[in-house]
Amino acid sequence: MKTIRVVAAIILADNKIFATQRGYGEFKDGWEFPGGKIEPDETPEHAIIREIKEELDTKIEVIQLLDTVEYDYPKFHLSMDCFICNVKSGDLILKEHEAAKWLTKETLYSVDWLPADQALIGKIENYLEEHA
Repeated sequence: MKTIRVVAAIILADNKIFATQRGYGEFKDGWEFPGGKIEPDETPEHAIIREIKEELDTKIEVIQLLDTVEYDYPKFHLSMDCFICNVKSGDLILKEHEAAKWLTKETLYSVDWLPADQALIGKIENYLEEHA
């Protein structure tokens, strides 16, 4: 099975997490953490900074790696490095997603997460509790 390596930004502000809704492709309308594929010549940290600049016109700061999710979709294996990030500058302008929400610890389960992203929710709850 083909492995796809991606990165995801768990953007944190005021103890809330930024979630986006896919506007395209096989998983359209599912909720996810923004990000994308790692290019051959870049580190995961550089990839997430580039992807958020491209997708949301926003400059972020990587705080830490929260987790690497390994998930088998029917057609491929996903390996996703998930980073806690802060906004350095920009207004999180949606260029590829159809919607976005800021979620609190209490509302993390209020959206229909894509399966790989769903695996992170418990770890994000713990992170928010520890850093409240």
